[in-house]
Amino acid sequence: MDGRILIYYVENGIYLVLALVALALEVWAFFDCLRHKANAFEAVSKRTKTFWLALTGGALAVGLLSLVSQLGGGGVGTLGLFGLAAVTAASVYLADVRPAVKDAGRGGNRNMGPYGPW
Repeated sequence: MDGRILIYYVENGIYLVLALVALALEVWAFFDCLRHKANAFEAVSKRTKTFWLALTGGALAVGLLSLVSQLGGGGVGTLGLFGLAAVTAASVYLADVRPAVKDAGRGGNRNMGPYGPW
């Protein structure tokens, strides 16, 4: 087997795994955004639910397109910059917005530190 062919298959396999992981993050962000109430977003000053649904929904669409083009033999780096932006949007939601909205949904005890109440 030619070395270039082996490298091609390994490289495409790595990009396929990365596309699947990115899609999983985007699906998680979108469906988590769907499950929270709209007033919780505004209560913690994190834009609106519509904004985050549009952003995570767009990220999900880009992730699906990226995965489909990767499976279709589109080659390495299909939708690279858009895919990176989609993963970034989903990650921002999961790391910043989700904890705040989740806390607001539970009543939002503001006297909590990283290791418990203070």
